[in-house]
Amino acid sequence: MASRKQSLTRRADRVRRQIKAVANGRPRLSVHRSSKNIYAQIIDDAAGRTLASASTLDTGLRGELKTGADVSAAAAVGKLIAARASEAGVKDVVFDRGAFIYHGRIKALAEAAREGGLSF
Repeated sequence: MASRKQSLTRRADRVRRQIKAVANGRPRLSVHRSSKNIYAQIIDDAAGRTLASASTLDTGLRGELKTGADVSAAAAVGKLIAARASEAGVKDVVFDRGAFIYHGRIKALAEAAREGGLSF
């Protein structure tokens, strides 16, 4: 029987493999959720570099948010990553939820990023 960490790694790898198969050169919007914060990065896999990033630990968001571990914080990070992506010239991305279910904070971040102008 696999440990929890092995199961999560295997699920994240499976999701990433499926995403890269359909990406067609689009950058990847990768999301990580911890118990206290949420993080988002737009990654260009071809060049191997990060184009934009945002998290609840950013100085602009940190003072506004009550906590970094709720749906409103995830929505704020989604709006911020969309704004930073448009500054970097990115409109179309592929959403990489990693090993996390598309529900709650992950869903809130994705919907806020869509409202901010990202297309996926």
